[in-house]
Amino acid sequence: MLTIFDRSQASPRPGISRRGFLQIGSLGLTGLTLPKLLAADAAGSAGRSKKSLIMIYLVGGPPHLDMWDLKPHAPVEVRGEFRPISTCVPGIELCEHLPQMARMMDKFVILRSIVGAQDDHNAFQCYTGRDQRQPMPPGGWPQLGSAVAMLQGPANRAVPPFVSLCYPCTHPPYNEPGPGFLGVSRAGFRAVGASRESMVLQGISLDRLRDRRGLLSSMDRLRREIDASGQMAGIDEFTAQATDILSSSRLVDALDISQEDPRTVARYGTGDPTIFMDENGAPRVPQNFLMARRLIEAGARVVTVAYSKWDWHGGPNNSIFKRQREDLPVFDQGITALVEDLHDRGLDRDVTVIAWGEFGRTPIINAGGGRDHWPRVSGAILAGGGMSTGQVIGATDRLGGEAVSRPVTFPDVFATLYHRMGIDPAATTITDLGGRPQHLVAPGATVISEIS
Repeated sequence: MLTIFDRSQASPRPGISRRGFLQIGSLGLTGLTLPKLLAADAAGSAGRSKKSLIMIYLVGGPPHLDMWDLKPHAPVEVRGEFRPISTCVPGIELCEHLPQMARMMDKFVILRSIVGAQDDHNAFQCYTGRDQRQPMPPGGWPQLGSAVAMLQGPANRAVPPFVSLCYPCTHPPYNEPGPGFLGVSRAGFRAVGASRESMVLQGISLDRLRDRRGLLSSMDRLRREIDASGQMAGIDEFTAQATDILSSSRLVDALDISQEDPRTVARYGTGDPTIFMDENGAPRVPQNFLMARRLIEAGARVVTVAYSKWDWHGGPNNSIFKRQREDLPVFDQGITALVEDLHDRGLDRDVTVIAWGEFGRTPIINAGGGRDHWPRVSGAILAGGGMSTGQVIGATDRLGGEAVSRPVTFPDVFATLYHRMGIDPAATTITDLGGRPQHLVAPGATVISEIS
């Protein structure tokens, strides 16, 4: 994984440090070069679909009962403080603090009946569609972005196929699981918390970069002389691609939202990437939704975003309703700006958006004014991807604690996401470390027919 963000910095610094640049360029001294990663990334790529995905992970599990599955007729200890409001789609209601989403409900799909979650904080199921409690192949299951990077390869050689805007959280279960048995070459290009300045190779001219390329080429020639099999003969192409990524402005520009119309930036809203919510969550940074759209336009196939922290158990001056009054309007503004932007740019049929967390929250509000973990049912928001939008799929009982119609599993959602990417989840396999073909999704998973 090529990382350009350092959480230890209080704010993004102009330029990459000399040490940081050497880590990018000198990985070859340990046998793991950026060209080598690119070579592995291209090996086995099976297609060039232009379909793409933005996955927004709502860190810690959002409260379905207070956002998109309100129960106004339930007892007060269940229904909470918020009232439902009508949307532009008759019969569908959302929380009063999601008014912009309500105005655009015809462009969204709400899943209200996701079942089978782990009873624990774990981003794993949101990124892989797998249950970490079940047996795994050596190396572990790869996340969706890694699988797509392998299967489809880069759409543009100057932009990695999989880019991560997920902040490194101090609570490990909140973090992306990584490429699993597909190996480091399929990991996401980590570019969070930075703008154009953080990727500029300060003090390193293009000529000096080429000099460094010459040094790496010399090392490669030495290894080729040693390698009797001649398998490194094609590495020069990937050295060129590595130089493209490091020196092309395409990726740098995509990460620079200051190039956007100020009115567009304002439409998304802003947040501080240096403030990690409750210290161990992710920052509340809606401008990363805009950055995700820019990365998709630049050529990325999958962009992941970790957003804020939704694990609200309550406590003095920290009730779930107080926190939601702070968070929901910002999220409402950012997610609707993204979906509206995709439609305005004609990308709504090709770019799928999903926002979700690892589980729901308890129907009963606890003594501290919060909701605890509830793996028995949760939900998600979907948009774009040419899906049939303006609908709700599934329903829960009168207390919002159990799915009573159309239960959907995490593997079902992943089958649907792969399908929207132009990949057949039933027929496509990826090879694990033991040379065994593995299906992309768990057995029994089916594409959600109502939206596909």
